Amino acid sequence: MFARAPLLRTANFRPENLGQNALAMIGNFCFTIFVIAVLIFTIIAATYEPEDPLFRPSDKITTFLTLTSNATFKSDNTVVKTGEDFITPNQTELATFINVTDVLDSSTATEGISSECASDIDKPIDCRDPEIFHMLMRATIEKFKDIHFYRFGKPVRGSDDHTCDMAWRFRPKEGKAAGFYKDYRRFEISRSENCTLSVVSIGEYHTGVNARKRKKKKELGFEKEPQKDVGAIPVVGETINDTLPVVESEGSFKRGKYLIYTGGGDRCKSMNHYLWSFLCALGEAQYLNRTLVMDLTLCLSSIYGKTNLSEEGKDFRFYFDFEHLKESASVLDQAQFWTDWNKWQGRDRLNLHLVEDFKVTPMDLKDVKDTLIMRKFGTVEPDNYWYRVCEGEAESVVQRPWHLLWKSRRLMDIVSAIAARLNWDYDSVHIVRGEKASNKELWPNLDRDTSSDALLSTFQDKIEEGRNLYIATDEPDTSFFDPLKDKYTTHFLNDYKDLWDENSEWYSETTKLNNGSPVKFDGYMRISVDTEVFLRGKRQLETFNDLTRDCKDGINTCSISSSS
Repeated sequence: MFARAPLLRTANFRPENLGQNALAMIGNFCFTIFVIAVLIFTIIAATYEPEDPLFRPSDKITTFLTLTSNATFKSDNTVVKTGEDFITPNQTELATFINVTDVLDSSTATEGISSECASDIDKPIDCRDPEIFHMLMRATIEKFKDIHFYRFGKPVRGSDDHTCDMAWRFRPKEGKAAGFYKDYRRFEISRSENCTLSVVSIGEYHTGVNARKRKKKKELGFEKEPQKDVGAIPVVGETINDTLPVVESEGSFKRGKYLIYTGGGDRCKSMNHYLWSFLCALGEAQYLNRTLVMDLTLCLSSIYGKTNLSEEGKDFRFYFDFEHLKESASVLDQAQFWTDWNKWQGRDRLNLHLVEDFKVTPMDLKDVKDTLIMRKFGTVEPDNYWYRVCEGEAESVVQRPWHLLWKSRRLMDIVSAIAARLNWDYDSVHIVRGEKASNKELWPNLDRDTSSDALLSTFQDKIEEGRNLYIATDEPDTSFFDPLKDKYTTHFLNDYKDLWDENSEWYSETTKLNNGSPVKFDGYMRISVDTEVFLRGKRQLETFNDLTRDCKDGINTCSISSSS
């Protein structure tokens, strides 16, 4: 038996069996490859997480934060992108806009009241009358043809018996930025001899101050259909409540868990740098399920001013929407926190866990039970930058919550006011001159290409004659652009300085935030407003894409700029 076994194995490799054996081997090999491929695919499918569009490695910070469709606004000293810039426009289309055909025609509705009012033509207007409401809505929709209306608030009495104030929520028809705007205006109403009511005039932007107060949901007024949740979408023009949050009781404070970052070299850096570091801290706080204790005082970098000096004592709320942040994340003001900590720490034995090395990862701190984790950063740059905490292996764990940080709605209200004065119907151009125009070595054509004659020639085929043209520029003498007035109605940021002067709403509200001290409308604020007004133009032209052959960063850098 044992002697015959080798003969049996040899028999399997007889010439007549070779083809069958080869096919079997090939089949087994292919099946093995298939099984391995399925296994690899299964593992990848189970573990793969698509890249968060709001998250990028820190070495791409400048590219990511300043990347826009407009190549001019791509440098450290321009306004940075924030959370609302990543909201897709279709998110604001959750409710159908209101057409004039959706509103009852008040001209027919008022025909039957002549016998009642003929004896007293000067009878006070009842702004609560539904017929008045429909008349005001129709007048508004017919007047402002370049915006979509989503909601109307109920009218209230204006300054006298013949005026009504009414608010509404809207979006520009050709708006590229997501979000809603709120306006409230004063309507003057007259009654003719046959007692027909009509709207005599509609006031300017935000003149209907009695309609400004935020109303409860059931009192909002007219809307085409029930609104879906638009809480994650910014609304410019609503009353702002960005008071500082406080811990209500000692018990609540003791039960809380906190994270604070102190020291470091991030102060007085660009706004890009500040946000990249701040959102790293906020991301770690969320990962650790802790409240971030934040310093609301900022240092504005010298790159945003003309004095080459950084400016301390700026308030976070001057530049960003703190109301949205505090409603969406757990944050506390640093000054208030230390007051509470010093009051209760000794009595309640609250513990502090100190971390002085950024290489201690958020994952290492996951199980820390102490009330407060303090990350203390040293003096050696760049190892003392806050964002170093989110590098390395932490980069795939801690996600920067960009959606929580929006631009200041006070600044955006100025943007909305400028656009409203232009009836949301204007074109815009950004013209860079200044030092670059005088540097012929790096920008040999810029001065000539942005001269008034060259601009008129360039605009001829791109901007229709007679249009409102908003010019965002670093040229200090705007009279340089006077020749453009022959064909266009030109507008500049300084034309609207009444929106931030001492008689303005912005001035009043920021002064209150600043403990009664007036706030300077600084360089970064100017850049923010100028940029945002530019981006709301129907047609947008920018310097280094549309006006000149020169490269944004100087000669022979166009390919680098475009690839970045």
